Amino acid sequence: MRLVVPFPPGGSNDVVARPLAERLQARTGQPFVVENRPGAGGAIGAAQVAQAPADGHTLMVTSSSFATSAVSQRTPWDALSSFDAVALLARAPFFVMVHPDLPARNLPDLVRLARETPGGLDYGTSGAGGINHFVTEYFCLRAGVRMTPVPYRGTAPAVTDLVAGNIRVMITTVASASAAIREGRVRVIAATSPGGGLPPNVGDVPTAREQGLDYEASIWWGLLAPRGLPPEARAAIHAAANAALADPELARVYDAEGARPARGGPEEFPALLREELARWREVAQAAGIRAE
Repeated sequence: MRLVVPFPPGGSNDVVARPLAERLQARTGQPFVVENRPGAGGAIGAAQVAQAPADGHTLMVTSSSFATSAVSQRTPWDALSSFDAVALLARAPFFVMVHPDLPARNLPDLVRLARETPGGLDYGTSGAGGINHFVTEYFCLRAGVRMTPVPYRGTAPAVTDLVAGNIRVMITTVASASAAIREGRVRVIAATSPGGGLPPNVGDVPTAREQGLDYEASIWWGLLAPRGLPPEARAAIHAAANAALADPELARVYDAEGARPARGGPEEFPALLREELARWREVAQAAGIRAE
């Protein structure tokens, strides 16, 4: 069994996929081999999976970036017609972070500052068309403000510049900025959805909705297969994945990414994927987002 990760080793998709593969192998008796196929924000690995036989022997672990790539890039595959969404694996909130010198202690403060200086606040992204870009532009649309995106080649250099004060705002995950959060080198002022995940010394912060803004977004990880997977194979893989997600040790591994296992019914992930594609397509059109 091939479990394709369309991103480099060591990232969150890899962290989700490898312990899952171990548990799927133990439960099914089939060997699972994780293959990293990075490039183009996940689009290259996805193309290889889309072209594979729909026999249940090739699967892909991917994340919300799959949906944002689908609406911002020209890809040789279609997110809905080229894949079967088999199982939702995990979800995690993003967090709104600011440089400590910025006079924003909460989300209303940030919105006020952004309204006072339209386009004057720079925010970091992992690249044009990446998930950070989308969730931040979605925030701007919901808040009725304008900030200026600064694209980087990955999340790490963006977090470095946030710590240095070269950018003032970033919306990203705990795993992407764990050391900076833990050491107080950035200020976390809001979660984009319920779910926790912050280091114990930081504690919880209110969600955007708890602070009066009708805005919610989360990152997800899911299991996809080439379109046309036989129903019995789809049901068996979904059941094995759900059983693996019930393992408390797997939950502890995912917790290190600020994520929680997301066991659900067989139609939950397909419905979520359709909803995400519709939302990010609207955001891309409203904000003029195009991948580099």
